[in-house]
Amino acid sequence: MSDKQTSENAVDYKATLNLPHTDFAMKANLAVREAKWLDDWYADNIYQQIRASRIGKKKYILHDGPPYANGSIHLGHAVNKVLKDIIVKSRTLDGFDAPYVPGWDCHGLPIELKVEEKVGKVGVKVDASTFRKACREYALTQIELQKKDFKRLGVFGDWDNPYLTMNFKQEADIVRALGLIQKNGHIQPGLKPVNWCLDCGSALAEAEVEYEDKQSDAIDVGFAVVDLKDLSARLGVEVTQPTDIVIWTTTPWTLPANQAVALNAELDYQLVQVNTDHGLQNLILAKDLVASACERYQLENPQVLADFTGDKLEKLSLQHPLIAERQVPIILGEHVIATSGTGAVHTAPGHGVDDYKVGLQYGLKVDNPVGGNGVYLPTSPVFAGEHIYKANPKIIATLGDTGRLWAHKKITHSYPHCWRHKTPIIFRATPQWFISMEQKGLRETALKEIENNIEFIPDWGKNRMQSMVEGRPDWCISRQRTWGVPITFFVHKDSNELHPRTQELIEEVAKLIEQEGIDAWFNREPKDFLPADEAAQYNCVRDTLDVWFDSGTTHYAVLDQREELQRPADLYLEGSDQHRGWFQTSLLASVAINDAAPYKALLTHGFTVDENGRKLSKSLGNYIPLDDIIKQLGADGLRLYVASSDYRYEIAASKEIFNRVSDSYRRIRNTLRFLLANLNGFQPSHDCLPVNELIALDQYILQRTAEVQKTITQAYSDMSFHVVVNALTQFCINDLGGFYLDIIKDRQYTTKADSQARRSAQTALYHLVQAFVRWMSPILSFTAQEAWALIPEQSEQYVFTTEWYDIPTATTANALSETDWQTLIAVKSAVNKQIEVARNAKLVGSNLSAKVEIWADDALKQLLDRLEDELRFVLITSQVQVYAFDAAQGEATDLAGLNVKVSASIGEKCARCWHVLPDVNTHADHPGLCSRCIINLPSGTGEVRKYA
Repeated sequence: MSDKQTSENAVDYKATLNLPHTDFAMKANLAVREAKWLDDWYADNIYQQIRASRIGKKKYILHDGPPYANGSIHLGHAVNKVLKDIIVKSRTLDGFDAPYVPGWDCHGLPIELKVEEKVGKVGVKVDASTFRKACREYALTQIELQKKDFKRLGVFGDWDNPYLTMNFKQEADIVRALGLIQKNGHIQPGLKPVNWCLDCGSALAEAEVEYEDKQSDAIDVGFAVVDLKDLSARLGVEVTQPTDIVIWTTTPWTLPANQAVALNAELDYQLVQVNTDHGLQNLILAKDLVASACERYQLENPQVLADFTGDKLEKLSLQHPLIAERQVPIILGEHVIATSGTGAVHTAPGHGVDDYKVGLQYGLKVDNPVGGNGVYLPTSPVFAGEHIYKANPKIIATLGDTGRLWAHKKITHSYPHCWRHKTPIIFRATPQWFISMEQKGLRETALKEIENNIEFIPDWGKNRMQSMVEGRPDWCISRQRTWGVPITFFVHKDSNELHPRTQELIEEVAKLIEQEGIDAWFNREPKDFLPADEAAQYNCVRDTLDVWFDSGTTHYAVLDQREELQRPADLYLEGSDQHRGWFQTSLLASVAINDAAPYKALLTHGFTVDENGRKLSKSLGNYIPLDDIIKQLGADGLRLYVASSDYRYEIAASKEIFNRVSDSYRRIRNTLRFLLANLNGFQPSHDCLPVNELIALDQYILQRTAEVQKTITQAYSDMSFHVVVNALTQFCINDLGGFYLDIIKDRQYTTKADSQARRSAQTALYHLVQAFVRWMSPILSFTAQEAWALIPEQSEQYVFTTEWYDIPTATTANALSETDWQTLIAVKSAVNKQIEVARNAKLVGSNLSAKVEIWADDALKQLLDRLEDELRFVLITSQVQVYAFDAAQGEATDLAGLNVKVSASIGEKCARCWHVLPDVNTHADHPGLCSRCIINLPSGTGEVRKYA
């Protein structure tokens, strides 16, 4: 028979091959098709179908930390939401009822500023009620934009009914949460400096402050060191001359409220000796400011006695320059700089925000001796009854008389003014509201919860959280804003005590807020809630709550209020900055209400950075728009990127990284395409074989699939998603692409369509793909659902309503073990190396043109003999012979007890299966075919293989 005739007959016989049908191959252009699928899924109420599939099951609650309702989402948002979605979907596969209720934080300054740009400031162009309405409308537009982008990522949730901190019901429940915390004794009034207009007689919001030039008295004031021996010991030099630490201020009137002098711990300072009219004296100044200060003081040739950093003087006692009976400490603060002045800052916590903050760290008294009219209170130790501006020159004169004034000069500088009266404002401490860390043991209980009842993922979060709670000051929950949930307290005008019926009144107000929103409080007066005789004695607090209180009480306002949720949540998941933020405020609020944490576990993820570890930023030129990533990878590619990253650390993003992710995605998709294409025409209900009757290789791949599933489900449980991705891809590369699928192509393509040999492989592929699609569905949700619909006789519409697949494995006594197959894989690897050597020597062409002779030790030969003729298919070669081990025969391999010889296979190449066999062309009716192909023709009996 000529080569031409053989070729022609091969073409004729090609029609009898079971080649994969491309109609069942998954298409590319995933990014283009995802949006359409989403529309279809949500039109079909996919989230509700998932919920219905889990009715009555044990709940798993991942509580969503609310993003702020302002601006477009970025890659960091995507990382956060995708991680949450992977967890929720994997827990659903575990069989849990795992609802996901997304939420948004809606109140606060950023939205106010955006609205101010459009409608103007409150009290100028718009009233407060209209302004709040505009804030609400703006927040809604931002929520809709962000919601669309989150849904595009394939994140499933109750998007039609999210929680919003500005929903009337939730605003009411935030107020109720405040009431419960007050009822439990954790609320404490306190003082905090705010902008204060003497003409208005009230505090001003930041938006009500304008900056204009003002002439002020700039003075340098000396605070004398009390104990020179203490100073000497700290600096390592003997100090005998009187020594002043000099401060510079433009508000002399605040000196009666001074409680400390602040230095910077890391700033360089000098002790210098100067010659004055009163003799030798020492000054302590910032090193970089010594020259300019001495020039102001008209002092020449200062002699340096010591160089040191600010931390050397912490808590050194100084004499107050105006009040003889008061000594004040040196404290340390990062706000102290050496660009002007002296490098030492006069600190009056009652009159400055920085002073207040650093004062909290040192427990300084928040002393405010100034009344709302600008007059020193009768309790002031100096200048009682005098207006601060009239007292200013007297203070300067007194300092001069006592030798504490080192310099005085009039300067013109930018200074805050009231926008209404155009007059300078002052900073003075006014009553604020705090959640006390100590008053009722809140800190202690919170630390116990951290130690005993919260799992931290990763575990380093525990120490971070502990240290922050240990060191945090009382939580100031009051803000002087327009757009926020009100602090609905009635305070007695004289005693500042809360109304004795506070709890009852809070509930009354909350019911009104449920109907009208927060304007129900702001638009009413005490007379609307209290009897006439009481109304005249009480003021309504007009402060708003810190927005962290809004989000920090969602365990009460959301988890406790929604039927599908429950407290404590199984998990809170956010970025690592939330140990200071939402994780902590939620813990404190929950402990204050319930004496327990609101969550069982905290998962922390890192931030997105570029390949050099820099924060992604438009200004740095390394920012990657989310839309660009989705266009390149599709949402599934982005999800794979998130899952592939070890989120415990910073998450690097770059085009090169995305290209690698794209390669990984193609590997998984192409594997799926092969699996599905080879199930064409397979009817599981009719064609599936019992697993004990499968060919040995098919039994093995199911056994291996079951092992991989254990790894993957455990990794999902541990929330180690990069382990899932690695297991999934390695299964595709090694177990399937590198071994099993390559071997079964011969059976799939050349055996009779309904033969036992082909049905065995298809049975294994069917069980394998059922498991495989579930494995990938929490991560590659779009691709998984596309593949799911192509699995024959699929019983459920969505993979997302299923649970992990119960993979059948062989139970026969003679089935080959995992160890047996690992040995066979090692033999195959050794044989392939020898075939490659023979190919390079031009002894053989392809694997199927090779004859392999094996000399194996007893144990190995016994194993190889069990496969009988199946061995040549496992090795993908035409002929195999196995002999007892003989070291003199063949070539030694890396595998002990195994020698191999490769030569050209004897016979001709089958035109149909391409095996080189002696029986090709021995059948007159079927020229060019081997005996095996003849029985696999449609008219044949079909191939039957031995199973182990």
